[in-house]
Amino acid sequence: MSKFTAPMRRKETAKGHYYVDANNHRIPGVTTILGDGVPKPALINWAANATAEWAVDHFDELIEMSPAARLKKLSGARYETTDKAKKRGTEVHGYGERLVKGEKVTAIPDELRGHVEAYARFLDKFEVDPILIETPVVNYKIGYAGTLDLVAEITDSQGERRTLLLDLKTNEKGIFGETALQLAAYRYAEFYVDADGKEHPMPEVEGCGAILISSDNAQLIPTTSGPDQFKSFRIAAAMRDIVNNSRDLVGAAVQPHDPNPSIARIVYEEN
Repeated sequence: MSKFTAPMRRKETAKGHYYVDANNHRIPGVTTILGDGVPKPALINWAANATAEWAVDHFDELIEMSPAARLKKLSGARYETTDKAKKRGTEVHGYGERLVKGEKVTAIPDELRGHVEAYARFLDKFEVDPILIETPVVNYKIGYAGTLDLVAEITDSQGERRTLLLDLKTNEKGIFGETALQLAAYRYAEFYVDADGKEHPMPEVEGCGAILISSDNAQLIPTTSGPDQFKSFRIAAAMRDIVNNSRDLVGAAVQPHDPNPSIARIVYEEN
């Protein structure tokens, strides 16, 4: 039985987007599920190191602040790095979408010019012919939605034409394993939604991968995103539900049957 009711809609906000069904029930997004359901122990060390590095680089600024202001600044310091990375990724995605559609791209900021040129070369070298671009997908039965970056035909290293599901990444540290789960979720969605809001069965693909874009290169990185990885994604979704609903598993304090019992006394013996 489906958890949600068609059709799915993607709603835009100032901070991003989210998904709802026909009854305006919010459908969890793929990246949200993975963010909440997959443990990330390395982030603990990263957060500590990022905060320490920021404190060292801004020491003179910190000593001029009140203790409360200093604490607030340090608490948010690590997000400055992630915010910059997210902004760069979002902008590269935007230029990438226009490039793969064959649109003219102008007024590229200097700091992104290398990324855009690298992706343009990638499209030429692999003879990319897009099928779906920045397309919302949904699985009502499992209960998730998302937006895939690209389904396209490409010419592989053997000269064969293949249909692949691809995700653009700009992470300086490479492709993380959970990308394989993300792509599996997109791959096994039930439907995609076209520009007119109409739903169509998700097309089959021959494989999945990430396009890792840096300032001087764009690489095709294959991922294993099959049934086993889709199962892992579903486990992550279940873990997210457990974490989010765990407080409901703890009840209120139990009241005694007799609210006015005889008074208990403790007698201490003195030595």
